[in-house]
Amino acid sequence: MNVETTYAHRFDRIERDRSIVWKVLTRHFFQRWVGPADVVLDLGAGYCEFINNISAGRKYALDLNPVTPSKADSDVTVYSHDAAMPWPLPADSVDLVFTSNFFEHLESKKALISCLAEIRRVLRPGGIFIALGPNIRHCYDVYWDFIDHYLPLSDRSLVEAIELVGLRIDEVIPRFLPYTMSGKKPPSRFLLRFYLKLRFVWPMFGKQFLIVAGKHV
Repeated sequence: MNVETTYAHRFDRIERDRSIVWKVLTRHFFQRWVGPADVVLDLGAGYCEFINNISAGRKYALDLNPVTPSKADSDVTVYSHDAAMPWPLPADSVDLVFTSNFFEHLESKKALISCLAEIRRVLRPGGIFIALGPNIRHCYDVYWDFIDHYLPLSDRSLVEAIELVGLRIDEVIPRFLPYTMSGKKPPSRFLLRFYLKLRFVWPMFGKQFLIVAGKHV
């Protein structure tokens, strides 16, 4: 499957809107886990919406999509690399690994475990791993509507896999964000900031899990 063509067809018309959404998500939610001197890796970075908008000391993006280097800001180092293979990063060198809507595109559970093992390897002791993705327990009826979804994952199955590689779970939110922005008008900045503050409404609308784990060694 041609990754570049697939994502261009899906997201090019709403690329600017997606960037605005990620500005809000990074600034008003995810930035709390990132210090000004931290080293951050965006796994499956795609169009680099997260890594371009997060504030950090050093920023990396890892993705096989050939357009990723052109989407990354000048302060982002891009690795065009298969995430299931050993990464070109030294052990204990990253403070936070973030991934969003990536693991479902892996072709096997073996690839997932290999990827998670690399996350643990590159994280420094005390480092953090954050995973955001569609929760098949809550979007099973539309999970397979995307041609490049291969691996069905729930919050529970991913937690088990994360623990198997030696990371410790800090927080699990089974229902966080709605399922997808593909083909939809994204919410306004005000509405999204309001949503992020009202945690009690997440179970009503959220179909994506959020998992936070740590390298506690």
